[in-house]
Amino acid sequence: MIDWLMAAMVVLGGFFCFVAGLGILRLPDVLIRMHASTKAGTLGAGLILGAGAVYFGDGATITRALAAILFLLLTAPVAAHMIGRAAFRDGVPLWKTKIEPGAEENLRR
Repeated sequence: MIDWLMAAMVVLGGFFCFVAGLGILRLPDVLIRMHASTKAGTLGAGLILGAGAVYFGDGATITRALAAILFLLLTAPVAAHMIGRAAFRDGVPLWKTKIEPGAEENLRR
């Protein structure tokens, strides 16, 4: 049963890391790319680290994995904020969207 849990965690973690990389490549704006890399990348890395902690199961490995996950959770939002702030202050052009007349009502739903 533990093997299935670890396999699911590694596969899901790999999927989220793939989505983070794909988001960096495909999304149009620096702020949107930053969001994809921090959210999905942190979740993917956390799942993979958690699977490693479950696999090895000793106290030292579990402590290191939890410390790494905590480090990611604390630093990823701060790094994303600083990257977004630097991009905004540097005048990086943002993605221009066009909202058709009457579409505001659909956005509110």
